[in-house]
Amino acid sequence: MLRRLYDWCIAAADKPYAAWIMGVVSFAESSIFPLPPDIMLIPISLARPDKAYRFAFLCTWTSVLGGIIGYMIGALLYDSVGQWLIHLYGYGDKVELFRETYRQYGAWIILLKGLTPIPYKLVTISSGFVGYNFLWFVVLSVITRGARFFVLAFLLHRYGAQAREIIEKRLGLWTAIGAGVIVVGFVIVYGIV
Repeated sequence: MLRRLYDWCIAAADKPYAAWIMGVVSFAESSIFPLPPDIMLIPISLARPDKAYRFAFLCTWTSVLGGIIGYMIGALLYDSVGQWLIHLYGYGDKVELFRETYRQYGAWIILLKGLTPIPYKLVTISSGFVGYNFLWFVVLSVITRGARFFVLAFLLHRYGAQAREIIEKRLGLWTAIGAGVIVVGFVIVYGIV
């Protein structure tokens, strides 16, 4: 199944719908979807390293737009939808601590968590929930999400052929490493160590 998804992303790289599906994943990941856009950005950029920066741009702006929806969920719908999503992902007991920390370190939280495997939806919903300055939220989101996706695009553009060969030889291993990074992100959020 993993190989089929990877092969589909590689084969679809030249088709316009693949980029838009990646954009939808990036949009949804910032507010409700659990999987990061990297699952599509990496194989599509490996297939078309010449378009890696275009794909990074698409992921950046769709992620920020999705982040605005997450912000609105936190600001306008926290008592119903926002609280449900926070509890769905198991963050309920972390919200108040996060809220207090946010008041003091909001800019750093947005910048750092936007670069990490920690789910970005936690930042977007919480930003709205605590009433973080909306304009600064958008500016910081553009910076952090752009940095994340453009660094990845740079690496894939520069080392695309070598990276593709390495990834395709050991797709299972690289997927396990990626899953491990996501699990570490959740462990950091939950503080389970």
